[in-house]
This record gives sequence, C-alpha cells and structure tokens, in this order.
Amino acid sequence: MSPLALDHIRPGDWLTLILGAGSVVLLALMFWSGEIADKAIIRSGGKLFREVSLSRNQQIAVPGPLGVSLISIENRKVRIAKDPGPRQYCVRQGWLQQAGEIALCLPNQVSVELVGSHKRYDSLNY
Repeated sequence: MSPLALDHIRPGDWLTLILGAGSVVLLALMFWSGEIADKAIIRSGGKLFREVSLSRNQQIAVPGPLGVSLISIENRKVRIAKDPGPRQYCVRQGWLQQAGEIALCLPNQVSVELVGSHKRYDSLNY
C-alpha cells in the first residue's frame, strides 16, 4: 500500500476496519469451536448398536461383516482402536472429542459419532 493510499483513510474508516476484523475473530471463535461431547452413538451395519456415555473409560467390541471392531473410550475421548478393515483409515483417524466428529469403518460397516447437548446442523441435514 503506498503512502498516498493511507492519506485517504479517515478515522471512521479505521474504526470500521477494526470493528470488522474483531467481528470476524469473534464469529470464528463462536461458530467454529466444537462443543465437548457427552455421549457416543455406535452403529453397526447402519443400525444403532449402542449409545454410551463418555464419563466412564471402557472398551466396546462391535461386530461387523468382516469381524470385530474395538472402540476405546478414555478421558471423555473416543477412538477406534482396532478394525479388521484392510486400510485402517478409521484407526488412523485417532481420538475424537468434540460433538459432531465421526469415525467410519466402511468395509466393516461400523461408525462412532460423538454428540453433545445441542444437535449441530450443517448443510447436509438442513
């Protein structure tokens, strides 16, 4: 920006720029930060297998067409620890902890979705 361009910016323009930047930061913090999850919804073969609270550490064996997937819950976080699928994408996804996060083991048809106290909506279910 050349020095001449700065001469054309008035105090009201600076105020508008500062308030706009502050609004963008505030909105990003409010809407892009996820809520802590309360429970996990586990599905097998597209059907509900179990809903579990994240308050207790446990391991859950979930049957699927290829074998058993092992879901681990520790310190209010969830992960798929073991899966008989060939590529292990859902195992490599790691720990999930925010509401709305999901891990899918497509070959074994097992999924884990974290939900919080408020249902989040996106463009797919609007």
